[in-house]
Amino acid sequence: MAPPPFDTPVVLHWFRRDLRWQDNRALHAALTSGLPVVPMFVFDQDILSNLDHPSDARVTFLHERIAQLQTEATTHGGSLLVVHGKPLDVVRSLLESGMVRAVYTNEDYEPYAQTRDASIQEELDAKGIPFHTFTDHVVQAPGEVMKPDGTPYTVFTPFSKRWHLNLSEENMASAPSEEHLDRLHSWTSTEIPSLASMGFEKSEISAPEAVLSKDVLAKYADLRDVPSVQGTSRLSVHLRFGTLSIREAARAGFKHSEKWLTELIWRDFYQHIMHAFPHSMTDAFRPQYDRVPWRHSDADFETWAQGKTGYPLVDAGMRELLATGFMHNRVRMVVASFFCKHLLLDWRLGERHFAAHLLDFELASNVGGWQWAAGSGCDAAPYFRVFNPTSQLQKFDRQHEYVKQWVPEFGTPAYPEPMVDHKMARQRAIDTYKAALATTP
Repeated sequence: MAPPPFDTPVVLHWFRRDLRWQDNRALHAALTSGLPVVPMFVFDQDILSNLDHPSDARVTFLHERIAQLQTEATTHGGSLLVVHGKPLDVVRSLLESGMVRAVYTNEDYEPYAQTRDASIQEELDAKGIPFHTFTDHVVQAPGEVMKPDGTPYTVFTPFSKRWHLNLSEENMASAPSEEHLDRLHSWTSTEIPSLASMGFEKSEISAPEAVLSKDVLAKYADLRDVPSVQGTSRLSVHLRFGTLSIREAARAGFKHSEKWLTELIWRDFYQHIMHAFPHSMTDAFRPQYDRVPWRHSDADFETWAQGKTGYPLVDAGMRELLATGFMHNRVRMVVASFFCKHLLLDWRLGERHFAAHLLDFELASNVGGWQWAAGSGCDAAPYFRVFNPTSQLQKFDRQHEYVKQWVPEFGTPAYPEPMVDHKMARQRAIDTYKAALATTP
């Protein structure tokens, strides 16, 4: 890319997981730095090249959101710089203008992002340009919530207690970035790259609006496990992409639902685990579980992926995922347990399938949930806990409202018999795990 026509010193705000003008810490710092601000977004080729589907709903969501931010920027006399490329190449090109005085961004704790940011830091350091990063994606950053001996927590309950004890006004303070948007740099921007130019096409899957419903939060503890009703906030995609401030969400939790706040703390917890134990994103958190001899069956994987297992709650969840990019959290647990325990398939394959289809995909939480189901993670369910998908159906969808919505042939001769017997599969899983964990590496 050619350097943009900056004719005056500027600072950059690099949008990533913080796609909003309001309560944005890095953006606020940039806007109050004393120099005009050029907000930028990079459609990262290193990330996009790993996506399997040209109609990936997340790319459509990002593209539409960036277009919205661009429209809003123009109302304040500014403009976004939007580029399709490799972040390091983009930054190098921008530095050629000789006008960039600093780069501001919010922290991203994923392993790829840490490596990317280290290379950006090195490039900027070499030219004496500051790289300012801020805590914005979580309430409390990795390293803030630690055991008394200075080591990271690996069990949720004591982490949660320390999280509450450690919480400060600074953690929850808003950053009123929206009050300073008159400081956006006015320049003639280039067009936003089209989906087609990046190798993608528009998805028909859309995200729910970012609405913090007091009614939903008030009933959350009672209804969150019932997939047939709107008992959850459906805000996960907005927290993942930062179209909603995590601090605003946490304040709503404190006010309306302790149980919902606990789920936000789980989100922080998994981000901390990812940062402290990056190996757990690809390998078992507890290494001995990598000795489990997973089965290899493409046919079983496809039966599960298409929602044709003969277990209604599992099938409904898988079909909801394919159709909407979303799956109810209770159903996610049942589906993942079935995959790992009933089918004895490697949790990493299931995690990757979710990663390819979930609109709200977030690496830390997705891996954390799958390792919980497999029994291999921190705070893991013991290996001998095997969800019975039939009893889970009776408990959480007794009238089959959710199942009938997604599996219309349920109850007819067209619906398949269970692909595996529960009693047999449960015992096979327990025996397999027990034998693997008894062996010495």
